Amino acid sequence: MTRKFILFITVLLSIVGCHLTAIPSAELQGNSNQAIAVEMAQNPPESPPIQVYSPVQEREKLVDIRDINPNIKQDIRYATTQNFLKRKLYSVPRCLLRADVAQSLSKVQQDLEGMGLGLKVFDCYRPWSVTKQMWEILPDNRYVANPQRGSRHNRGAAVDLTLVDLRNGKQLEMPTDFDDFTDKAARDYPNNSPQVRRNSDLLEYKMKQYGFSSLITEWWHFDAVGWNQYSLLDVQLDRVP
Repeated sequence: MTRKFILFITVLLSIVGCHLTAIPSAELQGNSNQAIAVEMAQNPPESPPIQVYSPVQEREKLVDIRDINPNIKQDIRYATTQNFLKRKLYSVPRCLLRADVAQSLSKVQQDLEGMGLGLKVFDCYRPWSVTKQMWEILPDNRYVANPQRGSRHNRGAAVDLTLVDLRNGKQLEMPTDFDDFTDKAARDYPNNSPQVRRNSDLLEYKMKQYGFSSLITEWWHFDAVGWNQYSLLDVQLDRVP
């Protein structure tokens, strides 16, 4: 009786084991993926925290660079269609920066004027919603900041600019035009002419001298040192006093 019972249990376990091993691993993996997909749908990635624009400290204000130093020339490309997206993204052509950053940029301008040169800005503060719009058009982090992290422009702590000759107002020759995302725009591109390299190096040197850091892939882009102390903002340019 005992031997028959043991034999019955052994046969039963063998049948169950065969059935379990017959379940394809892909099916099990598929069930796992479905569960993950359901969880992600229920919990979509969150947007980064956006600061409500009601600055308490004077240094946190966005200021118009014209009010700080009107000698700095402007060509705000995203208020036109003359940009890599070929779309007008700003309602007004303004260069807004955090107060501390604007003061530092003014010092660069004052220094350059002694050399017969000056600055021309292409882009300054950029509302977070514009970065989001850019990403929807071109979701490639080689060209556009991922809105889930936000950009330094969204913090009012980055500026895109070039040098101009004060005698005639013309831009100095640089490696490329603004928003050119070829290899030629990189600071370490080896085939620039000596004059172009000198112009680019001078811009970088003067910006670093007054508290900015450069970006290796874009000769025109500079971040204020300490940019991460400022929060992301999404106030539109025409809403800032």
